[in-house]
Amino acid sequence: GWEVADGPELESEWYNFDALNIKPDHPAREMQDTFYVEPKNAHLLLRTHTSPVQMRAMLTRELPLYIVCPGQVYRTDELDATHTPVFHQIEGLVVGENISMANLQGTLQLIVQKMFGQDRSIRLRPSYFPFTEPSVEVDVSCFKCGGAGCNVCKKTGWIEIMGAGMVHPRVLEMSGIDAEKYSGFAFGLGQERVAMLRYGINDIRGFYQGDIRFSQQFK
Repeated sequence: GWEVADGPELESEWYNFDALNIKPDHPAREMQDTFYVEPKNAHLLLRTHTSPVQMRAMLTRELPLYIVCPGQVYRTDELDATHTPVFHQIEGLVVGENISMANLQGTLQLIVQKMFGQDRSIRLRPSYFPFTEPSVEVDVSCFKCGGAGCNVCKKTGWIEIMGAGMVHPRVLEMSGIDAEKYSGFAFGLGQERVAMLRYGINDIRGFYQGDIRFSQQFK
């Protein structure tokens, strides 16, 4: 029952920040994190995440809502082995009646098992995101050592792979959804980051340099 949703990469400040409960004084709205389109008062920017697609879906689609939002996003990060100003995200959103953290946990467990193997388990740690409450960081048991501790998991047995949480009631209300009747959850991960973890890639620039030898190793 899940659908793929898409949206524009050139986005309005309202969809990218305001509608997601990201306040005007939030650090992510400063110029060092976001590519704004000149003139600045046009309130247009290159989206910093695919979360605006979720808001557009909540405003236009009927409930219950089950969507995944893959796409290219932009941030003013310096290009190095682990950062790039252009990368890809996949976010998921569910909104309906009686949606709980248990639904989120079960969905995340299935995603992790499909990506990393049936023996993998997840761990949820409290975190903070403006658009979810409560919010969690999601760890997967290390697929290399099985949780015993190794260089991949930094001897902890766990690897952080994504953020998630229950959709903030204020976000639901800004999209015209009755937060007393409906609830939802959302999650998001970086495609390159997961691929780097899964295949032991130590430099994100390999995805973009066009060297065929990089691609050939995954045949």
